[in-house]
Amino acid sequence: MTSYTGAAMGVPISIRLDDNVRDELEAQARSRGIGLATLLRDLATEAAREARRTRVREASATIGVHVATSAQGCAFYEEWGTPRADAG
Repeated sequence: MTSYTGAAMGVPISIRLDDNVRDELEAQARSRGIGLATLLRDLATEAAREARRTRVREASATIGVHVATSAQGCAFYEEWGTPRADAG
């Protein structure tokens, strides 16, 4: 899996895990045929991507509400119109 930014991997970090958590993660890593560090990197990368997707969806919803409730936004869409299947 490539890094979240698409750039080369960055600075290493150190974390403390409870023994039972580490055992579970090591078992998951073994079952996937990868090392613990790779599993943790993959999990962190996916969590970062999902957090970004959530943030973008929330921002889009906020903008949508603003446009739908503002006179200027409604006027823009009224003037712009709705695409038609038979157009163009």
